[in-house]
Amino acid sequence: METMLRNAFQLLGRSRTANLMARKYGLRLGAGRFVAGQSVEQAIQAVRKLNAEGMKATLDHLGEFVGTGEEAAESARMCIRTLEAIADSGVDSNLSLKLTSLGLDLGEDLCMRNMRTILETARKYGNFVRIDMEDSSHCQMTLDLFRRLRSEYENVGVVIQAYLYRSGQDVEDLKALRANLRLVKGAYKEPPAVAFPHKNQVDDNFRKIIRQQLESGNYAAIATHDETVVEDMIAFIRERGIPNDAFEFQMLYGIAEHLQRRLVREGYRVRIYVPYGADWFGYFMRRLAERPANVWFVMKNWFRK
Repeated sequence: METMLRNAFQLLGRSRTANLMARKYGLRLGAGRFVAGQSVEQAIQAVRKLNAEGMKATLDHLGEFVGTGEEAAESARMCIRTLEAIADSGVDSNLSLKLTSLGLDLGEDLCMRNMRTILETARKYGNFVRIDMEDSSHCQMTLDLFRRLRSEYENVGVVIQAYLYRSGQDVEDLKALRANLRLVKGAYKEPPAVAFPHKNQVDDNFRKIIRQQLESGNYAAIATHDETVVEDMIAFIRERGIPNDAFEFQMLYGIAEHLQRRLVREGYRVRIYVPYGADWFGYFMRRLAERPANVWFVMKNWFRK
């Protein structure tokens, strides 16, 4: 049953029709737990609350489907608007974005132009931009573009997903760039030809690439809600004497809030990934697909209505 639900949510999340229908109704069925709102003002308010609890943030203006250069330019404008709102409000937040929302599928040159504009704005405000990783078909393109940008900008990082076989080699290859990496398990459905098919294999590789990045001396953003992984990494960090300013823990808005607060109390740097925007549906479906507890949360909201 759980597998069927996960597959159904993943399929819905990739549906442009379902996405457009969801936009008509606003945040529904508990989506507000995982998405901070549809406007940048709502997102900034959510970040203020996190900052007050001792947590940093990274804001992501959601956009799942970009089919024209004009749509990619609008997505870039929203990224710039987000950076401006962060600067104007004084909240402690970076920016996260997806290259497909900036036109990657329409042409690398278009995407590069949009990224340079965003990174120039971020540099002006002394801020940092994280490139999210998407499905495996975009992995090499994303890393190639990141390498080009990293040669021009200090204030850009990227994500590596542990469920791909290639990830250990990618971490090694990026070491010379002194790349700031967010390390995640991965939330897309992938074939066994490119990704580990079993959870324990993904978990083992996740620990491996985190240790790899920490030992490289390059900044590690450890993105997980898995308390066992958190405890294992804290033990490794203490054993190796890795300073607290060499890494941070990252978690998603609305998930494992008890763990977020506990890590803050223990003196660790914690950053919350805060998504917002009208195109919230695809992101919401991936959150439901990756964790059964999220599915039951939504089902309860459905029956209440």
